[in-house]
Amino acid sequence: MTAKKPLGLPSLKLVLIAAVAGVFAGAAAVYLKQVGSGNGVVETAAATGDCQPARAQGAALTAFTKGQVAAMVAAREPLSLQNVAFKGADGQPLSVEKFAGKTVLLNLWATWCVPCREEMPALNALQKSMGSDKFEVVAVNIDTGDDEKPKAFRSDNGIDTLGYYRDNTMGVFNALKKQGLAFGLPVTLLIDGKGCLISAMNGPAAWDSDDAKGLIKAATAL
Repeated sequence: MTAKKPLGLPSLKLVLIAAVAGVFAGAAAVYLKQVGSGNGVVETAAATGDCQPARAQGAALTAFTKGQVAAMVAAREPLSLQNVAFKGADGQPLSVEKFAGKTVLLNLWATWCVPCREEMPALNALQKSMGSDKFEVVAVNIDTGDDEKPKAFRSDNGIDTLGYYRDNTMGVFNALKKQGLAFGLPVTLLIDGKGCLISAMNGPAAWDSDDAKGLIKAATAL
């Protein structure tokens, strides 16, 4: 079996998965050509010790990264994402740290990204079926400008369970890009209750599938 590549490195496997998912119909929207500025922060030093268990969890979940979520890659080094910042529905500053105690599936998306648009209903369904005090899908929209387009998209497509999170500076994308975790959209990270990275993937997935639900169930049980 071919080993998965380190986080952040595009692989032929990811491209093939994206093709099967119909991504090439919107390929021009997958890769960001211009990246704005922002204040997203990723820490690698202070919380390294605390994040050692998350690295082990990522390895333990390898058996569940199959089928529709086969592109998920376990973290190779301890990495804290608790200070990665964005905003809530009312514009209040938030960070991953605010979700302490929950396993979080952090997803970055934009309305101009075709595969993002296609997977949002599945993320909404995952939150509806598995969201709890132990797990939440945190989908952060990174459209620049005002809230008109992302709110209209959510309304038009029945996205009624996901919380509304935004970062119109794209700072959250920049922070993850610097760490080699994001090279395009969508990007999805599985994060433990301490804000530590468990695993990540670039590209879309069927998040309402049995494979995805199995992965989340296993992650929340660790």
